[in-house]
Amino acid sequence: MPSIEEYASRPREQRLARIALTPEELAAAVLSADAAGLSRRPAPDSWAPTEVICHLRDNEEWFLERMRMIVAMDLPRFVATNPDRWADERQYLTNDAAIALGAFTRRRRETLAFLRPLEPDAWARAGVHVDSRGRRTIDEFLSVMAWHDDNHLDQLRRALLGRP
Repeated sequence: MPSIEEYASRPREQRLARIALTPEELAAAVLSADAAGLSRRPAPDSWAPTEVICHLRDNEEWFLERMRMIVAMDLPRFVATNPDRWADERQYLTNDAAIALGAFTRRRRETLAFLRPLEPDAWARAGVHVDSRGRRTIDEFLSVMAWHDDNHLDQLRRALLGRP
C-alpha cells in the first residue's frame, strides 16, 4: 500500500482517480457479506466492517468541511477528532452498512465535485490542525484521502476475513 508521501508524488489527476474508485471498491468488498459478518469484530480492539464504512462516511464529511473552510478562510484552525470516540458515540455497530455506504458514496461525489474544478492556486491554500498534524494544504488533503481509503479498504477486507 502506498504511503501518504508516495501518493503526494503522484499527479493530482491520478490521486483524484484513486479516490473516485473507493465507493465501488467498498461495495464490491461487502457484496456477499451478510449482516452478521458486517457487524463482527475480528478482535475486541478492531473495527467491524460496518464500523469501517461508518468511519469513512463520517470522515468524508469532515474532510470536505475542512477543505471548504480552507477555500473560504485564511489558515483556518481545525480541532482534533477521535475516530474511536465517534465509533462509540455514534454507535457505528448499530448502523446499517448499506445505508452508510450509500451516504459515503454521496459524500464522495460531493467531495469530487468540490475538488475537480478548483483553480491551481486553491490547491496550495491550507488550514492548520491544532494537533500534531499541523499545516495541511488541499493538495495534501487529497494525498491523505487516497492513503486513508487504501488503509481502510485493507482494514475492511481483513475484517471480513476475520483478521484484525
